[in-house]
Amino acid sequence: MTPDLFAAGPGPAERAAELRAQLHHHAHRYYTLDEPEIPDAEYDRLFQELQAIEAAHPELLTSDSPTQRVGGRVLDELVAVRHRLPMLSINTETDTEPSGARNFDTRVRRALGLTEVDPPVEYVAELKFDGLAMSLRYEDGLLVLAATRGDGEVGEDVTNNVRTIRNIPLRLPADAPPVLEVRGEVYMRRADFEALNDKQRAKIAAGAKGEKTFVNPRNAAAGAVRQHDSSIAAQRPLSFFAYGLGEITPPEQGGPAFETHYDMLMQLKASGFPVAEQTALCTGADALVAFHQRIGGSRDQLPYDIDGVVYKVNALALQRRLGFVTREPRWAVAHKYPAQEQLTTVLAIDVQVGRTGKLTPVAKLAPVFVGGVTVTNATLHNEDEARRKDVRVGDTVIVRRAGDVIPEVVSVVLPSVRAEPVEALSSDHPELVEGQAQPERGPVFTLPRQCPVCGSDAVREEGEVDYRCSGGLFCGAQRKQALLHFAQRRAVEIEGLGDKLVEQLVDSGLIKTLPDLYKLGFTTLAGLERMAEKSAKNIVDALEKSKRTTLPRFLFGLGIRHVGEATAKELARHFGQLDRIMDASVEALSEVNDVGPVVAQSIRTFFDQPHNREVVEQLRACGVTWEEGEPAERAPQPLAGKTFVLTGTFPTLKREDAKAMLEAAGAKVAGSVSKKTDYVVAGTEAGSKLDKAIELGVTVLDEAGMLALLPT
Repeated sequence: MTPDLFAAGPGPAERAAELRAQLHHHAHRYYTLDEPEIPDAEYDRLFQELQAIEAAHPELLTSDSPTQRVGGRVLDELVAVRHRLPMLSINTETDTEPSGARNFDTRVRRALGLTEVDPPVEYVAELKFDGLAMSLRYEDGLLVLAATRGDGEVGEDVTNNVRTIRNIPLRLPADAPPVLEVRGEVYMRRADFEALNDKQRAKIAAGAKGEKTFVNPRNAAAGAVRQHDSSIAAQRPLSFFAYGLGEITPPEQGGPAFETHYDMLMQLKASGFPVAEQTALCTGADALVAFHQRIGGSRDQLPYDIDGVVYKVNALALQRRLGFVTREPRWAVAHKYPAQEQLTTVLAIDVQVGRTGKLTPVAKLAPVFVGGVTVTNATLHNEDEARRKDVRVGDTVIVRRAGDVIPEVVSVVLPSVRAEPVEALSSDHPELVEGQAQPERGPVFTLPRQCPVCGSDAVREEGEVDYRCSGGLFCGAQRKQALLHFAQRRAVEIEGLGDKLVEQLVDSGLIKTLPDLYKLGFTTLAGLERMAEKSAKNIVDALEKSKRTTLPRFLFGLGIRHVGEATAKELARHFGQLDRIMDASVEALSEVNDVGPVVAQSIRTFFDQPHNREVVEQLRACGVTWEEGEPAERAPQPLAGKTFVLTGTFPTLKREDAKAMLEAAGAKVAGSVSKKTDYVVAGTEAGSKLDKAIELGVTVLDEAGMLALLPT
């Protein structure tokens, strides 16, 4: 469903910023930490909502938007590798029923301009493995590099670990091309996973320290691939399937010639690469539907986990015609299956506080095996959702492992409304037997109005469903996020204070609030694990340097909800002094340019918390300073109402500097060219945006022409 951009709640700009932050966070949890917090389906929903906002408001599109790139980030401990050709993701079909296959075929035929009388399109149907995407680079037939997908542009060098995977060839046949990059998936078979966990349990029982069992085959495989010691990876039974190519020597230089994707897969198979035997040619939508149903029916019998199937247009010439949309090919789609469900009992309902302050009710469950794992917790999302489903302690519920990642409670099962027989369930769930006296249900769930971690007010903004802790600078659950936000380059900027160091400082108890940063000494830092004396001195110097900042940077660094860089600048310009901002009423805050009632109330709520004010005063006492003055007059905005698009490389200006100059003059800077675009500023190596501007008759400027429009 397309989000209602005009519903009550945050405006499009604020919602887009919130979605970008959430998607970056969840991509980090999924791709980097292997500790996802939300199901794939929820990530897809957030992603689609952001796409819809950016489509309706092109001026909100930013270069760092998750829609502009594949999610993920390289782990600091591994060597970064830039892919010669990006490892792009593919779109996910939101209709999990077989009809989703017809949706894809319809889109392909429409894009190719085919009518009902034209012959059906031929596809290759493959399995969507639940593993870790991998690129294998061969030069002159030898495996020289194995790299993870990373963020799609830059991955991690895991060559030594991948060499231990027995079904990956280390040397190709003599007729191999000079350069060949094979793309595929590293995974762990279910039987191998269970055997591995049996060994882990035996070690734990024998008293081994630091050992643990693994949650699922995907996480076990991902963890093995990212080991620093390849001998550890060799002990884990990993496998590989090939499904595509990256860089390859072209035919005119001695490389192979393929006309279809299927031919390419068969040649890879002939060269020794494993290709899933279920891979099939399918002609037309009916064949795709049949494949989806056939694989879905045998999914549980497969020796490895999958979470869907993938369809690809077979003819490479047609793939080139269809091309790409943003980060995704038009000629391929991932088609997932409906989430798996089971019955269990709610033992308790706890409240978790996330790193951004969101309060989430979580149902503690009697252990149940769902989607390949034993589930003991399931999200209830928010108070409204918990009440809508009327989930209470003691209830029997349907739990779904949505997207095969994070479990959720779907609904409560009451015996009086059950339509299907319950005999098979009665041994495990005697409360479901018809006619049996039922115990009185527990009380209706209510989310606490104070944060269970720090005691600050839990507030819900108008039009929102989530309650959030308002003690952002004080709350222990938000401590790491607050430190990282405060220290980032666009805020106060403390160079060298990254994820690993923040985690170490917080987990060791050295840092409880932001001011504790400025109480760190060289001796304390140098005494930390993996912290050399030079690194400790660099951090001390960076802390000292960060004390001299600006009011907008400091405001942004406080992490006030909805207050981004632009809003922080407007607040500083309007009020001139921090104390005036902290004491301003909602009405006074609403007078600031681009600050609406939701943002104004968020600022007021933040500074109404004594904990937050205390942190601000302590930071001042630690020597954090900035220049203040009288409110500034609004600068002239001669380009107000004009929309610009920037493309290419400029002679003297960086892209972000040009954007800032245009925005300061009142212009909107969009990410794509449309009929509403007034100017396209083109530098060298300008691409499709310049072509689009010429096609639409949009005025094209160079850097000098743009500067001529700006006030002197």
